[in-house]
Amino acid sequence: MGKQRKLTQLIPRTNGYFAQNEIAILGAKSVLISDLIKKVTKTIQISAKVAYLNASQKKEDITPVFDTITYNSSGKLEVQSNAKMNPYNDRIRFSFYDLLFINGNYYHGEQQILILDNENKSTVLKHIDKLDNIQFVIKLTDDLEYDSFLVDKYPHIKNLNCYLISDIDKISNHIEKIIQQKIPKIKGLVLAGGRSIRMGTDKGLLAYYGKSHRNYAVEILENLNFETYLSVRKEQKINNIPTIEDKYLGLGPFGAICSAFQYDPNSAWLVLATDLPLVDKKIIKLLIKKRNPSKIATTFKGKNKKYPEPLITIWEPKAYPIMLSYLSQGYPSPGKVLTNHDIEIIEIDDNYLTNINSPEEYELVKKKLDG
Repeated sequence: MGKQRKLTQLIPRTNGYFAQNEIAILGAKSVLISDLIKKVTKTIQISAKVAYLNASQKKEDITPVFDTITYNSSGKLEVQSNAKMNPYNDRIRFSFYDLLFINGNYYHGEQQILILDNENKSTVLKHIDKLDNIQFVIKLTDDLEYDSFLVDKYPHIKNLNCYLISDIDKISNHIEKIIQQKIPKIKGLVLAGGRSIRMGTDKGLLAYYGKSHRNYAVEILENLNFETYLSVRKEQKINNIPTIEDKYLGLGPFGAICSAFQYDPNSAWLVLATDLPLVDKKIIKLLIKKRNPSKIATTFKGKNKKYPEPLITIWEPKAYPIMLSYLSQGYPSPGKVLTNHDIEIIEIDDNYLTNINSPEEYELVKKKLDG
């Protein structure tokens, strides 16, 4: 019997019961909860992608025999599925949302919003042990008081923010703050693992500003207070700079990005190639300013170019499962991922995205910078 191979210890994505950011709303009838979510979502949907996990109250089995997939006139995909709930599949499904609302009358959520309603005290009492992380309270009428069983169990509840059900703007603002708190932090990834075959020498070691360009790129990101790594091949030996070894061999930048997500799937990665010498601190600041974490990536596109540039891009954690699905289909291309998904595009002058791949191109850019 052969020796058992030890599996790689992977860092899991931070999740609640269903999603990375989830709020269960309970204490009122489901129709009131659904109505509240609709009103709040209309307010926050410009800046966030929201989903709602509910339960059917119909007693009969309405599960379809087969999945029905329909494209409506606007090109949107509608799916009626016979799939049962599955914590692993559902986490992938919900990973693309900035916030998952949950009907707390049926399912537990890592965070909760409690609605005070005299007609639903029994529901609250039933779920009393699951109210362990209440964000704020909503009253149906101003004269409602906290029940003694609530105060006994959670004495701090009276110190939480409390809104009337009609205070949609205040409720929405509070929920937006919760979304903001869960926005993934950014880490930097400088791509230094390429073989530079056309250049004939390591492109990362070329100097445009008096030092190797990989060091220059690392310094830019570190000066912006990002924890920064060099993406490297196994045989590369680099001192004084943290590195992430490429685990997806032979896949170029695609493999480097996936390796970074394997290293830390809970952070967004600002990826910067070393063969884009005209990308400076000003351009990086623009990318950060325009970041849209509700999309899978924020990237640049030259004004006269057809496609976005995947190698100066902020890749959000929600991009990781998408990239792995492309890999499983035999399409390890970060460009294909960008062009086929909802991304934030910043248009800039083509010149900033000048790509250097040969000694001749290097000399031309060097003369331009020195001149």
